[in-house]
Amino acid sequence: MKLVFMATGDIALPAFQLLLDRGPRPLALLTQPDKPVGRHQTLMAPAIKLEALAAGIPVMQPLAAVDATAELAAMQPDVIVVMAYGQILRQNMLTLPSLAIINLHASLLPKHRGASCIQAAIAAGDCKTGITAIHVAPKLDAGDIIYAKSLRIEDHDTGGSLHQRLAELAPEVLQEALKRLAAGTAERNPQEENQSTYAPKLERDAGRIDWSRDAADLERQIRAYDPWPGTFAVVRDGGTDRRLKIFPPVEACDTPLAPREVLVQDGHLLIGCGCGSLRIQEVQPEGSRRMNTADYLRGRHPRLADG
Repeated sequence: MKLVFMATGDIALPAFQLLLDRGPRPLALLTQPDKPVGRHQTLMAPAIKLEALAAGIPVMQPLAAVDATAELAAMQPDVIVVMAYGQILRQNMLTLPSLAIINLHASLLPKHRGASCIQAAIAAGDCKTGITAIHVAPKLDAGDIIYAKSLRIEDHDTGGSLHQRLAELAPEVLQEALKRLAAGTAERNPQEENQSTYAPKLERDAGRIDWSRDAADLERQIRAYDPWPGTFAVVRDGGTDRRLKIFPPVEACDTPLAPREVLVQDGHLLIGCGCGSLRIQEVQPEGSRRMNTADYLRGRHPRLADG
């Protein structure tokens, strides 16, 4: 089987490594261009690019995937595997491989189509998620399902921990999907459109906490958004409004506080929500280091900023 792999996100690394170790060895890796990172805007390559180069796999990094159409066609792939690539593929790419172009998506489709599917599953209070292998279709994450495998979302899972567990599950799903494609037994189970939900790409400001929401909802959001985009409150500090980043674990509790009311209790910071309150243990003041709330509260009397 001749195969091309398309991926950018780290979640695809274990699946890519499976192909390097057990085959079919990819003809090439298609990934996003290197991006400037940090204060000095240093160009950083996707980790999967470095993995491919170390293994002697050719790497292509077009600005748009469609720009690589001619090169891909010349390879005459049987299968193209896509995972966390970061672009929607145009129709003329979908017919390039002789067998299929498939996507490994980190949710149990049709729930949580889109870029923030892992965070969405935790924030929604889902009890399970998984990896779904689908035929790529013009509509985002809407293709027919080949195979899916689920895993339980634990009460302590964060976006980071669940990302890693799903990454480790992906090779098993990929292996089974390729086996079925090779044998001609791959199913095409249409998704139930009326059950679909959408999880858009998250920007940094999506993590600002809305204290009118229930404490249980906010507890899940704080876990879901760790490490990206993170969650934060805006506090009045020395007459200036500053971000206060909040880390899990936090505890939803019944301490009777009005929404946005702040209480210091046993070295912890309690903030009132729409229903219940949140007990916070670790924070990071803007421009400072991460610390426990007892250290943060020394000499401080925080209150939430307006708005």
